[in-house]
Amino acid sequence: MGSGFDFYVLSLSWSPTWCTENDRAGKTAQCNGDRTYGFIVHGLWPQNERGFPSFCPSRDSDRVPDALGRGLFDIIPSMGLIGHQWRKHGTCSGLDQRGYFSVLRAARDRVRIPASIETADARRRMSPAAIETALADANPGLTPQGVAVTCGDDKLDEIRICFTRDLAFRACSEVDRGGCRARDLTIPAATRP
Repeated sequence: MGSGFDFYVLSLSWSPTWCTENDRAGKTAQCNGDRTYGFIVHGLWPQNERGFPSFCPSRDSDRVPDALGRGLFDIIPSMGLIGHQWRKHGTCSGLDQRGYFSVLRAARDRVRIPASIETADARRRMSPAAIETALADANPGLTPQGVAVTCGDDKLDEIRICFTRDLAFRACSEVDRGGCRARDLTIPAATRP
């Protein structure tokens, strides 16, 4: 599924952290309180063993049609983010828009987030290693070397999971090395800030 790169990285953003740091007033659908989001898909990124392609030429429009984008709102609640991910990453997948977003959804559907991480109705702390281990335990074939937890200001930011082009879990040393090195992280509650 896709060509011209070595593997995919599925980036799942912890929405409560993003909302706390970027939209405290709740102006976006992601943060306005009509629905509480935990992890949302930040993107599915074609990756090489070293580095990644971006903003590749494509026969498809830069604009993602509303009908296609709105069908992703359950996992990416923003047409702006959907369009950006297509332009920066999807165009480098070797797929058309419909194909890229189909693979993106399939990758997200492949990942089971354990309740110990996803059910965050209260602020708590957890180490990046414990998050990676919990994900590996919940997803047969995934190892901690195929997951990177990112952080900012000691808060959980994203979880990045590596896949082959056929959506099998795989290790990814460059992505893993870029993960958070904090001893433990705050996981903000999955409620409106």
